[in-house]
Amino acid sequence: MNKKIYIKDLLKKDFKEVWDLQTSLLDSVVVLKREKRNSNKEIITPNYFLFVEHPHVYTLGKSGDLSNLLLNENQLKDKGATFYKINRGGDITYHGPGQIVGYPILDLENFFTDIHKYLRLLEEAIILTLAEYGIKAERSEGETGVWLDVGTPFARKICAMGIRASRWVTMHGFALNVNADLGYFDNIIPCGIRGKAVTSMHVELGKNVDEEEVKEKILKHFKELFQVEEYIKKEVD
Repeated sequence: MNKKIYIKDLLKKDFKEVWDLQTSLLDSVVVLKREKRNSNKEIITPNYFLFVEHPHVYTLGKSGDLSNLLLNENQLKDKGATFYKINRGGDITYHGPGQIVGYPILDLENFFTDIHKYLRLLEEAIILTLAEYGIKAERSEGETGVWLDVGTPFARKICAMGIRASRWVTMHGFALNVNADLGYFDNIIPCGIRGKAVTSMHVELGKNVDEEEVKEKILKHFKELFQVEEYIKKEVD
């Protein structure tokens, strides 16, 4: 079991370019797993963790409802945004500047083979990170992601999550609103959930937040929760 993770901050990059990169990394791990299964070789499968900030983009999960996008093609162009229907779980979400997007491409057989546990630990890493800023976050039953004031009329989502897994190899991940322009969420029904708001760390705290610091805290909690042995910086693009 390999509990080391190659880590790369892609900085600002187009969604489709990073989607293709994730797919390539996942496929390469799956090929190694097939080779391992069909031979007696000792083959170690790698794990990756990508950080990125995307230009304005809306993505719709494989079971999502297109009617949750409230813009037509011309309106998307006017907003400077793109749209993709993709192969993760979940409905529609937004990515853009001021948001930390994390894509763990993990061979879960290196950690544990439980998708439910994987999602709950991803949520926990964000919940613990927010707690360091004095933001009390929690889960909302039946709704993947991280929320504030669950069970009240003021419930609001601060971090969206959606993943895909193939042969226990994950892709896609989470999007944490740090200094995000929440106006872009007005153009969708976020995650297909009506009547609940979206928020961002800078709104909750009343000031802009150091995104590099937030990334470091996420990695710290992710390492503890997943019992990661080591992060290794590597060029993966």
